[in-house]
Amino acid sequence: MFKKLLISLFCLVVLALAGGGLWLWQGLQTLEQPVVLDEPVLFSVPSGSGYDQVARKLEAEGLTGDSLWLRVHGRLYPEQAVLKAGEYEFTTGMTSLDMINMMVAGAIKHWQIQFIEGWTFSDMRTALANNEHLEQVTANWTDEQIMEAMGASGEHPEGRFFPDTYLFTSSETDLDLLRRAFERMEEVLAAEWDARAENLPYDSPYQALIMASIVERETGAVHERDEVAGVFVRRLEKGMRLQTDPTVIYGMGEKYQGRITRKDLQTRTDYNTYRIDGLPPTPIALPGKEAIHAALNPAEGDSLYFVARGDGTHKFSKTLREHQKAVREFQLNRRSDYRSSPAPVPDTAVEGEDP
Repeated sequence: MFKKLLISLFCLVVLALAGGGLWLWQGLQTLEQPVVLDEPVLFSVPSGSGYDQVARKLEAEGLTGDSLWLRVHGRLYPEQAVLKAGEYEFTTGMTSLDMINMMVAGAIKHWQIQFIEGWTFSDMRTALANNEHLEQVTANWTDEQIMEAMGASGEHPEGRFFPDTYLFTSSETDLDLLRRAFERMEEVLAAEWDARAENLPYDSPYQALIMASIVERETGAVHERDEVAGVFVRRLEKGMRLQTDPTVIYGMGEKYQGRITRKDLQTRTDYNTYRIDGLPPTPIALPGKEAIHAALNPAEGDSLYFVARGDGTHKFSKTLREHQKAVREFQLNRRSDYRSSPAPVPDTAVEGEDP
């Protein structure tokens, strides 16, 4: 009798364990069922969040079924219960385990912002202010306050930030990106300065940066940049004025409405290189690495002038007579499909538009 009772009890225990195991197995299987989402969903894990707290939040936001199974999974696999704070992007077809693995790996969502070669610092600030994913710290700061935060108090911001595509997370601010761009420009300029050609008419890396910004604004044709830089370097060496329209436009500020006139060329500003000798006092735009390299490694030659052809490239000339002929050919009698360089270069009908 007692033996039969033990056998029966044993069978009941086995059945209970088997049933419990099946129940546990089926529950855990739900974690591998893909979720259906109409569009990607951003899920935030605040700093200090516990695993169980995140599991319940996933359930509350409809990203998983009963969070019990996620919590059980965390007990069975404690190494997968250590989640990193941040913002994550979940897409349709992902399973609960995919989401957990993403948070374990810290594969947080990265956004991007692009600063374009040839932009002004004002353009860059506008792009930062318009980015909805960035926390705005400097929105009400002056340019002077930003430069102070860069450790460059009293210095001009134009051209000091490297144009590139930057990835960032939701925990970063506009000030963080400004610092990254500023430090990147410092690194690039220092490296290019160390590898510069000999006997250049620059007293400092900053003067080379000014030249690079002019080259950046004059042409977007990569193969021409060193030749454009060569023209400007030779003009500096000969004591000739640079006579470059982009500097005039920069000096005009908001007065520039898409066209410059003879009066504009004759009006003296700190940036009007038709009226001042040498380089302007600051860069006029954000120069990219190629423009910086060209400014510090200008092409050899004897051309002293150039003018836009209307196909995105320029005609280079050795003498003023050759240049005036090119101006008549390419500017005063423009082709029907005339287009400027890929970089935003002004269109004018003034003879001698380019040096």
